[in-house]
Amino acid sequence: MAISHLFLASVLFLLPSITHVSAQQEGCSVDNQKPSVNENNPPGYVVATITLEQGSTIRVDPSSPDASYFTIQGSQLQLTRSVDFEEDTLLLVYLLCTNAVGQSNSLEIIVTIVNVNDNSPVFKQANLTQIVPEDTKVNATVIPREDLSVTDADLDTIYYELMTRMPDTDGYFAIKGVNNPEIYLQKALDYEKIKFTTLLLYARDRPVNSTDTTHTATATISISIEQADTKPPWFLPCNFVNVDNNVCISSPYTGRVNISEKSTAPLTLEPGPIYAIDPDYTLNEKIVYSIVGGDTDKVFSVDADTGNLTMNKAATSPDPFLLQVMASQVNNIQKYSIVSVEIKVVNKSDYAPYFKSQIYRGTVSVGLAPGSFVLEADVPSKPLMITAADDDFTDKVNPNIEYHIKNSTDFIATKDGLILTNVMLQSPGTVTMEVLGKDTVSLQEASTVIVVEVIPATADPSSDKRYTAQDMGALGGTLAALLLIALVFLGLMIYKQYGKPFKYLVRKELSKNLPDDYQNQTYKEDEYPDTGAKQHEMAENGSVRSMTSVLEQPSLPSPSSKAREIDGLPMASTASTIIFDQEEKEEEAEEESNHEKEVKSILRTDRNLADNGYKAVWFKTDVDPDAGDGVKVIEDNAAADEDEDSGQDLEENEEEEEDYNEDGYHGGLGVSFALESHPPPDVEVKVNMSGKGTSTEDGSELL
Repeated sequence: MAISHLFLASVLFLLPSITHVSAQQEGCSVDNQKPSVNENNPPGYVVATITLEQGSTIRVDPSSPDASYFTIQGSQLQLTRSVDFEEDTLLLVYLLCTNAVGQSNSLEIIVTIVNVNDNSPVFKQANLTQIVPEDTKVNATVIPREDLSVTDADLDTIYYELMTRMPDTDGYFAIKGVNNPEIYLQKALDYEKIKFTTLLLYARDRPVNSTDTTHTATATISISIEQADTKPPWFLPCNFVNVDNNVCISSPYTGRVNISEKSTAPLTLEPGPIYAIDPDYTLNEKIVYSIVGGDTDKVFSVDADTGNLTMNKAATSPDPFLLQVMASQVNNIQKYSIVSVEIKVVNKSDYAPYFKSQIYRGTVSVGLAPGSFVLEADVPSKPLMITAADDDFTDKVNPNIEYHIKNSTDFIATKDGLILTNVMLQSPGTVTMEVLGKDTVSLQEASTVIVVEVIPATADPSSDKRYTAQDMGALGGTLAALLLIALVFLGLMIYKQYGKPFKYLVRKELSKNLPDDYQNQTYKEDEYPDTGAKQHEMAENGSVRSMTSVLEQPSLPSPSSKAREIDGLPMASTASTIIFDQEEKEEEAEEESNHEKEVKSILRTDRNLADNGYKAVWFKTDVDPDAGDGVKVIEDNAAADEDEDSGQDLEENEEEEEDYNEDGYHGGLGVSFALESHPPPDVEVKVNMSGKGTSTEDGSELL
């Protein structure tokens, strides 16, 4: 009979202090009084070897605590059955030894049972089911340690490991530690991503990478995610703005009402009626609607249950309304969303648009690039165009109509009603599609049908390509650029060829309008007609080499010329003529510089005492040889001197002008013209044109 562990422990503690019968008694002995035996031993396991003297006998004392576990076979002490550490850790047996004379002695044998890892851990619950709310906080305990504990008969240290069986659910749950099986939430839950998962919890009596014999237990944990009320209402339609699809943004609603007219029916809105949902659809909380802004005059109202927008009264102003409509949950008003509703106030449309033809027919070839025109079936060279008429307009053309193809994505319609290919058509066939013409202001619609015959490609592909919108746009831009370049070039050529003659004709026409009093009649009646004829002939042949206008000193007008000024052209006209001559001087300055060396002038330097400011001009051949120093001849190499003399003359003119102004006279500007002719090459003619006329050599005045 097996003895208790406590009793055996006490015996082992007291053995050193108690005198036992010697293991080496007269007549018998054993090789080991304290052997160790692994548990789960097979029956017949040898515990110790007995040595007997001649005539001695030995047997198991029946009164021993664990006598039933042992037997003596010959000289061996054996176990009669397998031992288990979980049941007995020590076995105690006494052996009675009797010698030849009949004396008996007792041998005590203590057998220690060695524990062997022969048991697997055992979970308290091998299958668990747990419901976890979606809004469970991260790091919160999902399943406590007590529900996941295991027992091990071998009393081994248990090592835990958690794994998930379902894909895309890893990382949400974890255990507190390798020796702590408590499960907690590691990542926030989203009902749209994870609704259910299965976890496997492993319990091992050895570390994962141990080479020792390892026993493992497994627990299956089924976790269901319960959707929580975490999202506010969504207005539909809406667009998701993130990859998790948990945020959906809606577009504003738009509508139209007629000015000074109250609609009794719910308003038609785009892209649809006001409607919101609870995105936590398993809960599907009730939603109510209300207008929270933009309707100060209470023109509109919204149905709390349906969201239908109606009018309380007519709109009297053409200004649009921008309403703010709120959708909130009945159970929690803090779960709400707001959307904008724009209502435009327009003039009433009495007529809906309509198509003049119920069926339009067109053709297009396969293999054309997207954006190619669909051509009319009857006129293959003309693009197919649909037009919706509107009797609200005098010309029946409504600029607010847009065209949309409903049941085909192979074609598109432009705002002008042209039908274009949207893809490259691959095979011949017939395409029938419905087209809507919608008034974007009144929202009225008209529909028609287009039948397009897709025909095989023509032999000359380039003939089809010319009808594409892209090619026509490129061609038009190129032609416009070439036309602009041609116009600029033509303008430059015309200006270069006819610019100066045109200016000359203008000046000539203006000079004709001047009174005769301001024409140089003396010059016309020159006493040298040959020279004048020669100059006139050269002017006609375009061979006049230079014309230079030179501003002379101001001269005092005579009483007669002053009277002519009062009766004839005003002073302002004289100034205009002089300014005109100054412009002519600037234009001819460059041409004069090329022939400056060929011109020689003869100026008389003395002044007529009767007429201050007078300077006479003659041809060189008329100069009196006895003039002496009274005549100054300007040679070719005196260009620099001419500049100096001009400066001196200018200073003299300024002094004389001051003197004239002091005397109360208003001097005019003298204008002289120099003409170079051939022959002679050295003749310069200067004609004095001033307010008082032209004087001759003897001082007489020419009118």
